[in-house]
Amino acid sequence: MKDVIKVKNLSVSYDGITVVDDVSFTLDEGKLIGIIGPNGAGKSSLLKAMLSLIPRDRGRVTFSGKKMREIKKKIAYIQQRADIDWDFPILVKDVVLLGTYPRLGLFRRPSKEDRNFALQCLEKVGMDSFAQKQIGQLSGGQQQRVFLARALAQRADYFFLDEPFVGVDVASEREIIHILKEIRDAGKTICIVHHDLTKVNEYFDQLLLLNKKVIAYGDVNDVYTAEHMGEAYNLQLQDFPRKGATP
Repeated sequence: MKDVIKVKNLSVSYDGITVVDDVSFTLDEGKLIGIIGPNGAGKSSLLKAMLSLIPRDRGRVTFSGKKMREIKKKIAYIQQRADIDWDFPILVKDVVLLGTYPRLGLFRRPSKEDRNFALQCLEKVGMDSFAQKQIGQLSGGQQQRVFLARALAQRADYFFLDEPFVGVDVASEREIIHILKEIRDAGKTICIVHHDLTKVNEYFDQLLLLNKKVIAYGDVNDVYTAEHMGEAYNLQLQDFPRKGATP
C-alpha cells in the first residue's frame, strides 16, 4: 500500500482563531476514508485547506509526491449541498459535462466523445433518465449522484466529499455509498467528511479522527474506540456511542 496523500504541519485559522492546529498525517492509496469529529473540529476546513480552497496559515500537502497545482485535474471535490445554488438554470447532463472541462484546456469545447462519456457516467450512477432535468428539480440524493457522475466524468484519482449524506434519504445514501465503494475498488482514494458515527464501521476502511488536532488515524477498528472517541468528543467512556446506537 502506497502513501498517496501527505499532510505536514497544516494549520488554519479564521480571525485569529485556530480551527486546524498543526496536523500531520499520511493517507493510504485506494481507501475509503471517513473524516470524523465533533462540531467545530475543523473537518471541513481541513478538507478545503488540503485542496487550497481556503488559505493555510502554514503546512504542506502532496498527492503522490506532487503539489496540488500539478495534479488538480485529477482531484474531484463535492462541496456541501448548502453551499450550492440549486436555482442556477443548468441541466443535469450539463452539470456532468462540466467534469470534462479540466482536461480540455483553454477555449476548447467538449467533443461528441466527451458528451457520450458524460452520459455514460450518468448511467453508471443511475441518473441517465434525468439528463434533461434542471438540477434543482431533483431530490437531495439524486443531486449527489449527479455530482458523483461529474466527478467520474473528470476521470479523477482523488475524491473529496464534504458531508455528502446531509439531506439525503436512506435509500439514496445506500446507493451513493455503493457507488463510492465501486470507485474505491477501481483504485481511487476517497475522503469523506462524515458525522453519523453509527455507520462508520459499515461505510469506511479507515478513519481520521479530528478535533482541531489529529486524535487518531488508521483502520476503523483501531480508531473507533472508547478511548479515542472519548478524547475527541470529551465524553466519559460510559457515554461512548456504540455501534447501532444514536450518538
